[in-house]
Amino acid sequence: MQVINTVGRRKTAVARIYLTPGKGEMTVNGRKSSDYFPTEVLQIILNQPFGLVNGDGKFDVKVNVRGGGISGQAEAVRMAISRALCEVDAANRPPLKKEGFLTRDSRMVERKKYGRAKARKRFQFSKR
Repeated sequence: MQVINTVGRRKTAVARIYLTPGKGEMTVNGRKSSDYFPTEVLQIILNQPFGLVNGDGKFDVKVNVRGGGISGQAEAVRMAISRALCEVDAANRPPLKKEGFLTRDSRMVERKKYGRAKARKRFQFSKR
């Protein structure tokens, strides 16, 4: 089996991954995933697709991720891994789809408008 390359996006974070058969090692931007995503919650997010399709320890993942914050990056990586697992075996698609890992979360920060304090908040109004 060759290298599988997929992309995942969340907010402004973009994750490009390279999935190969291996021992379950994951590197993110040249560092171990546990160093790049230090909290346990983020580690769980990264490994959710593998746990769902019984792929723990079967694949090595090399990740390049940029943009956004740490949480958005973790969810972008999750989406990219899910897409790659669908390419590995089409039978993986239904459980991943049901869990929502293949759906692009398009919510973004609304831009600030001129004449306003923030995107929607107005400046303080004074009648007198």
